[in-house]
Amino acid sequence: MAVPSIRLGQLWKFNATGETWLVTKVYSEVFTSYAVLRKVGGGEADLRRVKVEKTGDGATLPGFVFAQESEAF
Repeated sequence: MAVPSIRLGQLWKFNATGETWLVTKVYSEVFTSYAVLRKVGGGEADLRRVKVEKTGDGATLPGFVFAQESEAF
């Protein structure tokens, strides 16, 4: 599922385990954007850097699905 942009504070579910991850940082290196995610309820060591994939519909994180619905807030 693509979102308009990857932003701090977004929650994403890891497809393989169903665990929820929080976007803590988004940054660019040359022509590529990355998101740093921290597992919700995990420790400092539970960090993961994921390359942001841009599509015609927006942006997505491979292996993850967006876990928030706009009506929930």
